[in-house]
Amino acid sequence: MDTASLVEVKPNPNIPAFAPGDTVKVSIKVVEGDKERTQVFQGVVIRVRHSGAGSSFTVRRVTYGVGVERIFPLYSPRVEKVEIVRRGKARRARLYHLRGLSTKASRIKEKR
Repeated sequence: MDTASLVEVKPNPNIPAFAPGDTVKVSIKVVEGDKERTQVFQGVVIRVRHSGAGSSFTVRRVTYGVGVERIFPLYSPRVEKVEIVRRGKARRARLYHLRGLSTKASRIKEKR
């Protein structure tokens, strides 16, 4: 038995098709106590995992010289929208090699 038969997956219309290398802005609902607000996380998509209801994508950014990565479930109601800032040209599906590079060296060319 797989998760697809247990859970009905409804795609979010606010999430466009994106690929590794793209720079995206991800808007997430954050609950703090009884208040709810929207938080934006902008960075480069380094991995997209397609596995039905368990699909997720990893976004990396460097803040104050420290690399920060967040994994977002694709079909979560907490993810409000994904906005593509720029399309990146990547030759591989997993961009883990960006972790070892400096911020300037890890820049990705834009698709033409």
